[in-house]
Amino acid sequence: MATAMFKGGVHPEYRKELTASLAITALPIPEKVIIPLQQHIGAPCEPLVEVDDSVKKGRAIGQSESFVSAPVHAGISGRVTAIGPYNHPLGHKVEAITIESDGLDEWDGQIRPLENLEERSPEELLGAIREAGIVGMGGATFPAHVKLSPPEGKAIDTVIINGAECEPYLTADHRLMLEEPENVVLGLEIMMKVLGAGKGIIAIEDNKPDAIRVMQQVVGGKPDLSVVPLKTKYPQGAEKMLIQVTARRQVPSGGLPLDVGVVNHNTGTAAAIAEAVLTGRPLIERVVTVTGEGIRRPANLKVRVGTLVSELLEFCGGLKEETRKLVMGGPMMGLAQPTSDLPVIKGTSGIVALTAAEVELYESGTCIRCARCVDSCPMNLVPTFIAQAAEHGQFDRAEKLHAADCIECGCCAYVCPARIPLTQWIRIAKAEVLARRKTK
Repeated sequence: MATAMFKGGVHPEYRKELTASLAITALPIPEKVIIPLQQHIGAPCEPLVEVDDSVKKGRAIGQSESFVSAPVHAGISGRVTAIGPYNHPLGHKVEAITIESDGLDEWDGQIRPLENLEERSPEELLGAIREAGIVGMGGATFPAHVKLSPPEGKAIDTVIINGAECEPYLTADHRLMLEEPENVVLGLEIMMKVLGAGKGIIAIEDNKPDAIRVMQQVVGGKPDLSVVPLKTKYPQGAEKMLIQVTARRQVPSGGLPLDVGVVNHNTGTAAAIAEAVLTGRPLIERVVTVTGEGIRRPANLKVRVGTLVSELLEFCGGLKEETRKLVMGGPMMGLAQPTSDLPVIKGTSGIVALTAAEVELYESGTCIRCARCVDSCPMNLVPTFIAQAAEHGQFDRAEKLHAADCIECGCCAYVCPARIPLTQWIRIAKAEVLARRKTK
C-alpha cells in the first residue's frame, strides 16, 4: 500500500515507457575521456598527473585536501594528453584531464577490495567510500562521505534510499533496482553501519511495481530494512518530501535531514558504495538514460565518466532532425545544453533529447495572481513573490520569503499560465541569499 502524500507537487507527463523496459547496455570503451576536476559540490581537485603520463584505469588523477570534495579517477587506461579548461554541463569551463585510450583497459594494480567486510570498522568503510570518489548520483553530486559524517551531537537512526526517480523520462535507477538489487541493499547496509543507524528504508514510486517487488524480495527477512511504495507525484524524490512521507518527520526551515536523524542517498549512490567496498574500484562509470522523442534509439547505458555526450548520442542512432533541446538530467530539474561536446560527469543521470512537439516555445507574460505556483509548491513558499523580489534586486525581501528553502524542483514554473521563469528567478535569489549568509 502506498504511503502518505505531501502538499503540492505536479503530475507531468512521465514518458518513462521509452526506456523502462530496456536493460542496461555497456557503452563501448571510448577512445578518449575528458574528466573534469570538479564533478561534485565542494572544492575542486588538483591534478595528480602531468601531460604524457601513462595511467591505468581506476588510478586517482585528481585530489583535494578539502573535506568537502571527492577525488576523481581515470576511467580508461592510456596516456594523459591534455590538462586544461573544457566544457562543463553547468555552463562554464573547468580544468579537465584528457586521457587517450591504449586499448588495454587495464585496472591500476593498487586497487584492492576490503576483505572480511563484516569485521571492518565504520571508519574503514567511510575511508573506502571517500577514496572511491563517490558522490550523490541523483544529480546533486554532494560527496557521499560528507553526508555519512554527521557533526558531533547529530545522531542518525534512519537511512533512506531514494528509489523514487520521480523526474520524467529517466529510468537509470529503475533499471539498477531490477538488475543490481543486491548491490543497492548492500550499499544501504554499509551506510547504516557507518552511521550506526538501526533502520533502512528504500522508497520507490508505485509506477515501478516490478522494482518494488524485486527489492521486497531482496530485503525479505531483514527486520531493519523495509521497502516503502510511494504515490507517483513529482517531486516525490526530493529528500525533504521523502523524509516527510516515509519517516513522518519534518525538516525545519533552513535545516538539513540530519537535524531530524535521517540521511538520504540515491539508488545509484548505494550501488556505487557496494561496488567500491566489494571490489575496491572507484566511481569511474555510471548508468545514464538516453531518451526523448528526439533520439532515434533510446537506451540505458553504462558509461565511463568523461565520455563525451556526442558518443552516447551516436551510439543511440543520433538525433532526429526535429530535435530542439538537449537536456542533461531530467526535463524538470536538468540543464539545457548548447552542445553535445561535453563530458558525462558523476551526476549525469540522463540525456534527454526533446523535439518541437515536446518543447513548448513561449514568451513569458505578467503574473495574473492565480496562485497556482503557491498550490504546487511542496515547500509552502510563494514563488511569484520571491521571483519578483529577485527581478527587482530585493534580496532582503527574498530572504524573508524563505528563498533559501526552495528545492528548485520547477513545479511553480511548470504550472504558471503566464509562463514566467519562476524557478530561474528563485535560483538567483537563493544564490544571493546563501552568499550573503556565508559572508556574514
